[in-house]
Amino acid sequence: MSENMADVIEVLDAAGVELKNVKRLLGNAGEAAWDQLLDWLVDDWFRVDVLGLENIPADGPAVVVANHSGAWGLDAFVLQKVFTRSLKRSLHVPAAPFLFRVPVIGSYARKKGAIPLDPLLGLEHLNAGELVGVFPEGTAGLEKSFRERYRLRPFSPGFAVTAVRVGAPVVPVSVIGAEEACPRMGEIPALARLLDLPYFPITPVFPLPSKWLVTIGEPIPAPPRPASFAERAAAAGQLCAESRAAVQALVDRERRKRDNPFW
Repeated sequence: MSENMADVIEVLDAAGVELKNVKRLLGNAGEAAWDQLLDWLVDDWFRVDVLGLENIPADGPAVVVANHSGAWGLDAFVLQKVFTRSLKRSLHVPAAPFLFRVPVIGSYARKKGAIPLDPLLGLEHLNAGELVGVFPEGTAGLEKSFRERYRLRPFSPGFAVTAVRVGAPVVPVSVIGAEEACPRMGEIPALARLLDLPYFPITPVFPLPSKWLVTIGEPIPAPPRPASFAERAAAAGQLCAESRAAVQALVDRERRKRDNPFW
């Protein structure tokens, strides 16, 4: 190899390292900006109130189950933010693969405890005595029209199967305000296919200044783990139904407290 060629390769290697450093710095700056935006949204724009924090176990595993609402799923970030602030406990939220592909937001979510969505729904974190937050409506909860707001879709029972397996209590949570902040007024299927997204909603570019209320209900104990598969499936089905009913009851009760979604 000639001396000139060696010099060129050395320059390219150095340039590659510099580009990686620049990319990392830009990513860190973007994550910090997103974190500051979330702080401002929680405190000043949505004026989030949190009730029932005493219902979250001080230690040990628990499955936090919440309604999923608002066209963009901003409720997951808000819930993670208020839990981390108030409880000093990480909330691990299983997230769909497309979230991790979003620049800045994907890496931010991963650093704050988001985990890949899989059938076990955070089993290893529960076994380690941590909190796992789930939205059992999935993207179906985000796809509700504004006319159907706060009417819970069927729950996927995976979280209940995991809760029974670990013996972790289920903590129901209602999130009021996201439906008005990011109302779904339609969707654009062509854009969803182009961007490889579950759906692409028609909604305000920036969230509306709705008043948010996060209410944490009393834990629902997991039943003793049955011996047979059929009995475990039945127990998980019952726990799933109880959890959905508890979240819907919280949602209905807290909605009635508001005279105006934007007060």
